[in-house]
Amino acid sequence: MKLRTRKAVGILLTLAYLVVYCLVGMAIGGVFILGKGQLAEISFYVIVGLGWLPIEMAIIKWMSKPDPA
Repeated sequence: MKLRTRKAVGILLTLAYLVVYCLVGMAIGGVFILGKGQLAEISFYVIVGLGWLPIEMAIIKWMSKPDPA
């Protein structure tokens, strides 16, 4: 797969992943965390806010691989 194609697929994967991740994070937070106190809510949303990074970094690493010779 060429670099240009990988980047297009990576962008679509990123958008789809982030939409689903945000919706699931908000749903979990709304059901389990809401009303547990301000510290619990802040902690949860900080952890969830940073939780998308490892998968997104893997997608970006895959997207930026050089073209095969």
